[in-house]
Amino acid sequence: MDASTDKDPDVQEQIYNSLCFIGETAPVEVLEACDSYLRQHDKLSYAHRTIILRAMETVVKNNLNNLSKETAKLTILLASNEMTKSKDIVFEWQQAASNVLVAVGRRFINSVMEEILLKFQPGILPHFFIMQTLANLSMANVFGMVPFLNSILGTMLPMLGMAKQDPMKAVFCVALQHFSESIQEYLANLDKAPDPTVRKDTFSSDLFNAYDVLFNNWLQNRESKVRLAVVEALGPLSHLLPNEKLEEQLARLLPGILSLYKKNVEPFFVTKSLCQILESAVCNESRTLEPQIDSVLSVLHTQICSSMEAPTQMLVRNRNEVLRCFTVLASSFPDHLLSYLLPKLEANNPKVRVGTLIILKQVINSAASLMEVKKPLILTAVRQPLQDSNNRVRKAMVQLISTMAHHGYLEQAGAEVMLDYIIRLCCISPESTLRRQNSEYEEVTEESVRRISINTLYLISTTVERMTNILWPYLLEFVVPIQFTDALTPVCKSLVHLGQKKQEEGVEGFLINYNVNVDLPSPHALFARLLVVSASREPSDGRNAAALRLLSVMQINIHPTIGQCWEQEIPPLLQCLEEMNDKTPHPTDWEERLLKLLVGSLQAVADDSWIYQMSQEMRKQLNTYNNSALEKNFLYKCIGSCLGACANHEVVRKELQELLTNARYQDEAEREGLAIAFGICSAHHLDDTLYKLSEFLKSDIMKKNTGIFNLFKDRADGDLEKIKSALILCYGYVAVYAPTELVLPRIESDILRNVFLYFHTKVLGIKVEPKDLTLKLSLIRTISMIGLAICGSAQAGFFHFSRKSELISQLVEFLKLEPVDSLKSALRHRALAAASYLVKVEPPLNDAQRAELINTALSSVFPLPPVSTGNVGELHKETLYRDTMAALKDLLKGLLFWNITPRGLEEIFQILNPWIRSSKEHERERALDVSSSLLDFYHHKLNVNCVVSFHNLGVVIGRLSPRCSDSLASIRQHTLDCIYHLLYIQLRYEGFAPDHKDEQVEKLQTLRQGLLNPDSNVLFKTCFDIAMIIGKRLPPEQLTSLLFITFEGLSDPDANCSRAATVMINSLLKDRGTILLSKVPEIIDRVHEQLEETPEEHVRKAAVQTLYILATQHVEAVVSSLLCSPMPYDSETCTLWRALSSDPPLTSQVLNILMGKMTGDVPYKECKTSLLSSTAGRVATLSPLTATCALREVLSQPQSSLAVQELYPQLFVALLLRVSCMVGVQLPKNLGPTKERKSSSQSPCSRNLDPCSSAADALHFMLVQGGSEEVALSVTSDGGWEKMKKEETHHMGVSALSSSMVRYAGPKLPVIIKILQTAQSSAYDNQRVTATAFLAQLLQSSDLSDLVFLEPLMENMSSRLKDSCITVRMLAVRGLGNIASGYPEKVRKHGSHLLTAMINAMDDREDPDHIVTQEAMSNLSLLLPHVQDSDMHSLLIHTAIRIRPFFDHEREELRRASIVLFGNLTKFSSGSGEEVLFEQILSGLVTLLLHLQDPKLEVVKACKFALQMCAPSLNNQGLADMFTSHLHPDRALHYGEFMNNVCKHLLQGYPDTIPRLIQTNISYFKSIWPDIRAAAPLFIGFLVLHMQPDQCRMVDLDHLVTSLIVLLKDPVPGVRIKASETMGRLVKFV
Repeated sequence: MDASTDKDPDVQEQIYNSLCFIGETAPVEVLEACDSYLRQHDKLSYAHRTIILRAMETVVKNNLNNLSKETAKLTILLASNEMTKSKDIVFEWQQAASNVLVAVGRRFINSVMEEILLKFQPGILPHFFIMQTLANLSMANVFGMVPFLNSILGTMLPMLGMAKQDPMKAVFCVALQHFSESIQEYLANLDKAPDPTVRKDTFSSDLFNAYDVLFNNWLQNRESKVRLAVVEALGPLSHLLPNEKLEEQLARLLPGILSLYKKNVEPFFVTKSLCQILESAVCNESRTLEPQIDSVLSVLHTQICSSMEAPTQMLVRNRNEVLRCFTVLASSFPDHLLSYLLPKLEANNPKVRVGTLIILKQVINSAASLMEVKKPLILTAVRQPLQDSNNRVRKAMVQLISTMAHHGYLEQAGAEVMLDYIIRLCCISPESTLRRQNSEYEEVTEESVRRISINTLYLISTTVERMTNILWPYLLEFVVPIQFTDALTPVCKSLVHLGQKKQEEGVEGFLINYNVNVDLPSPHALFARLLVVSASREPSDGRNAAALRLLSVMQINIHPTIGQCWEQEIPPLLQCLEEMNDKTPHPTDWEERLLKLLVGSLQAVADDSWIYQMSQEMRKQLNTYNNSALEKNFLYKCIGSCLGACANHEVVRKELQELLTNARYQDEAEREGLAIAFGICSAHHLDDTLYKLSEFLKSDIMKKNTGIFNLFKDRADGDLEKIKSALILCYGYVAVYAPTELVLPRIESDILRNVFLYFHTKVLGIKVEPKDLTLKLSLIRTISMIGLAICGSAQAGFFHFSRKSELISQLVEFLKLEPVDSLKSALRHRALAAASYLVKVEPPLNDAQRAELINTALSSVFPLPPVSTGNVGELHKETLYRDTMAALKDLLKGLLFWNITPRGLEEIFQILNPWIRSSKEHERERALDVSSSLLDFYHHKLNVNCVVSFHNLGVVIGRLSPRCSDSLASIRQHTLDCIYHLLYIQLRYEGFAPDHKDEQVEKLQTLRQGLLNPDSNVLFKTCFDIAMIIGKRLPPEQLTSLLFITFEGLSDPDANCSRAATVMINSLLKDRGTILLSKVPEIIDRVHEQLEETPEEHVRKAAVQTLYILATQHVEAVVSSLLCSPMPYDSETCTLWRALSSDPPLTSQVLNILMGKMTGDVPYKECKTSLLSSTAGRVATLSPLTATCALREVLSQPQSSLAVQELYPQLFVALLLRVSCMVGVQLPKNLGPTKERKSSSQSPCSRNLDPCSSAADALHFMLVQGGSEEVALSVTSDGGWEKMKKEETHHMGVSALSSSMVRYAGPKLPVIIKILQTAQSSAYDNQRVTATAFLAQLLQSSDLSDLVFLEPLMENMSSRLKDSCITVRMLAVRGLGNIASGYPEKVRKHGSHLLTAMINAMDDREDPDHIVTQEAMSNLSLLLPHVQDSDMHSLLIHTAIRIRPFFDHEREELRRASIVLFGNLTKFSSGSGEEVLFEQILSGLVTLLLHLQDPKLEVVKACKFALQMCAPSLNNQGLADMFTSHLHPDRALHYGEFMNNVCKHLLQGYPDTIPRLIQTNISYFKSIWPDIRAAAPLFIGFLVLHMQPDQCRMVDLDHLVTSLIVLLKDPVPGVRIKASETMGRLVKFV
């Protein structure tokens, strides 16, 4: 309890929990102790006392039935004194004391009241918390308190006038409120009450007197809390007032309550009290209430309106109470209520309207029977808000309409306006709404209004039975009007449900009498509208499926004969939509299926009159889709289908005339739709269609638009051009849709003649070329469709199209006018597509026409700027470009098809050649792409009847083949395709079958991947292979032409294509290089300069080849010359060094020379690092450094592999020792001779020259090239290379290398070991460290068991134990320990020697940081499983004592090693050492158990291991089982539960060790680790918990308590919590 004032809230809470925990076991003792403690510590702080009182309350509540009366009285007296000790209010403290009294009063009410009434004397104002306690007691124990209330009220009422302070007034009000509520509850449950004779009259008089004070005096108090308390009390009081008094007071009470809304009082409490008063008045059938109804309604209405603003929880509660008030008033004053509410609907204020609508909804629901006769009145009144555009008003109105539907309001006359309102709200489009002036009130979104309207419509359609006859067929009125489009989904769904319901009732009820329901749309209108909606591409709202389902339901109401057709067609359509889910069906396919439904329906009807009406209705609906291009286009198709199904020619012509007259030609979609309609119609009425189009040319509409003045005046809208465009397009669709046998004879005579009449305009006999883009596109599309119609005809081969050249010329003119710097319109693509159709038609073009067309087409497309792919903004342009290229290819294929001969091919390639050699990549790429497509087409279309000479094969291949090394991979691929097709074309001309596969030519396909590789070496090799294949398949007579054409490629702008020119230099060197010894340095300099000056890759390769040839003849001179290059090596020098690795014999010579240079001088020199420094640093010597860097470059090349494998051991040891010598070594200031470099480029590996990194890199490359790549990768994955470069971790990296060598390169080790053993006596410490680390690690592997090096290695390790270098000694210890892993049988043989070595190493006095000691402990743990017991027994106790101090060492590694070793020592506990070691185990047990909470995971695992190892030696099976089952190394440990069980077994097994266990734990109260400081008191707490009474005497309680008290001041809250928890357990000693 002393610690309860801890500042940390968690500690305070733990103290409270500890007291409660003790109280569960000994409630009486705890309550008595708290009583004693509080009485003895009179000056204890309030916070301290509060914690103790809270604990007392909890103990009392949890043990109330077990408390004796004496204990209860003791507690009551203490709590009463605590509560009233201070006259001032100290809320938390006194409230805690009051809560104790209330808790006791639940059972001992008489004792509590006896104590309280002593301090509740007449004439003396009681303490604040006396009244508070009485109030809470009345609610906690109703049946116990009510009998006291009469006397309490008698004493309290005179005191009301004495209360001057606001808190006292407030608490009196609270008491009166609770007293009244408890009396009401008592009276409501008289059957359970102890005194059933109690009546309301018993308290009425006293409570009225209290009411008089509260209402007349205190209600006007300035303090808001007092007013609030009064208000809360008046409501319950009103139920208990005498009836006549209530009637008398209402005239003043209600205005008084209502006035509080204007004051600073929470409205909810006022409304709650007001509702209780109204309920009392209504129950009393008060006559005083009616005159005040208006004022009450006004205030309540204001409250409901204000609750709309930013609703909080309290506002929502207030609104619910207000609505309850209206429910109460509606039951008695329905007329008065409506006369007040309905006029409010006319207000312009949205809040007033929303509030009124909410109230009306409540009244209609709660007083349905009373409102029955008021339906017409209400229905008329609610029309006013229908015009309000405020979203809150809309939402409230929809909710009200839903309520009205359930109660039959919508069955009244004129209720249709309500349904119309909901459907209009279903059409709200959030995007089109504007911000309104009252935007701060607009929190309800339009989307939410739309959703609730949709849900409401469907709800009243499907769930309100009485609405069926109202909604059917009325809802059909909303299907056709376009303004209700967005509402069609819910409307259709509702109609489907209603229709199906009507069908179930019978056909008579389902059939619609259109003569009676004159406002309904006609069957034609419904069919047309729903069909168009079904074609909608907005499936997200299910509009198309809903429309189709409604059509299916309505079939008999559309026409009696279409039922069978629709039953077959509509279900598959619906299934298609369901399978598509949210995906949009393909528009063309979907529309075709719907048009099939339409045509099938018309065929089923087979009535021209009905079809004519259908066509008229569709035409009328056209204008409603002016803003919906897709729907309008589909409707035009429907009109065309209707006219096609009509057999009456007069009707068809009349309707076509109407379409032409009323079309909106400015709209592109409408022009398209009109044309399609004419096309579809022409399939059945070609003559009528052509007649109306020709006649329209002569009509007044055309004449008044074609005058000379109209041609020159400014007409921004371009009416005439748009009309012409539409008419021209109509002719195109007629050509496509009309029967080919009928349309072909009329193409030139009717169609083209009229098309050009529309297109060309003559003024004064002069033909004027139109400039309108739309008109041009329409003409081009029509030409395309005419060409397509001719090509698709079975008579195409016999049809002579005389106007073909004229159309081609027109298209060429269009292409020439198109800009080549941008791709904006589809004109170019459409013109090319039209030309591709025309060139297939007879007669063929002449040579001049063909050349002009090809040139124009290529010049129009190839120069276009490149189109970027993948950009969102470029998607349209990318698609347009792709379509344009496809049209160009089709055009060229069509031209080539007329002349599939070598000459025809050459003509096209002569035109393509400038583009193939273009300096612009995108032009070359397009040219090769087209070439590949043309040759593929030629190859597959070629038909050879006899052997023919492909005389220009060499020329074509010669022009194409340089592109195999083009800078763009796509060009290289296209070139390969071209060569592939050309060679197969040659084979076809030689007489081979079309399906013949040539082995050599097919190899070209295997080279495709090589052309994708950007590496020039791979690329040139692939080009060489391609050339070999060409040479084998090219006819001998064409070789000359191939060579001459290829020579021209030397001047190609792409340098890759001119690489062959460098072969001359290397040829001279091969022939005369032996006499150039004295010129080697000059030659190398020249080669170096050439590399600097020329970036071209083929030139660099030539230079490398030059050096290689030179080195094969003068290796010593070349190496010496290169070693004189400035350091660090630039990229050119590195390239030259790498060139020496390509030939194994040459590389071996180079490596031997460089090794000699690297080891022939001292590795470094000691010198001052700076003038100001007094310490000497190590600086690398230049000659070995340059040789090392050269080795790195040579070894980096895979070609050096064979030479490296030959010199593997020597290179490995030399480079490894070089790495060790370079750790921490600096560069020399003088890096040798320098010269001005023309290029500043340096290789990545030489930019930051580091002596150690150079050697490590060279070693890494040597391993890779020596066939030990796994070694290099393994070392890399372990981080070994980086470790090698740092002095402190160098030996770790070497050990990693040694392990990898054993694993992956074991056979290479014998020679390496032999060389490295000599390095152990090196004068350089680093080399001794490296050699020892490498050899020590070898001893860990059993893979060397067949070698004869084990004994010498052990001797070497033993001799190194006395080395002057600590690291060497540590590594020697590690090496001896590794024998346990590699050769355990040798440990048994040399056990005594190895153990002595480890013990001596643990006693190393020249090891201040315990590095050698740690290594010795770790390795001794490895050796122990393999040594003989006799060898270890003499050293056992010494070792155990020696390692104990390290259990608590600050370094994690030492703690872990010592604990693991301790666990391993327990293996030797049997025999003579058992008793002594058992004592050591008991001494270390507490330490090990506490370190299970060590902050380091590895130490925790070590402790788990050690405890499990110690378990058998403890002679305690329960404890051993605990350690075995719970101490899993990788599982989390529930420490508290584990220690609880451990302590139980410790006390059972070793009761005499209790003082030692506790004292050891106390010693850890000062541990540096908070977790262990917290674990120690926890350990003690569990020991105390399980002690037997006789064992408690063994504990030095005073010392323990003193230590725990000190621990309660620990800076870490977790420690203080555990200390306080243990203090709580010390109750056992009491």
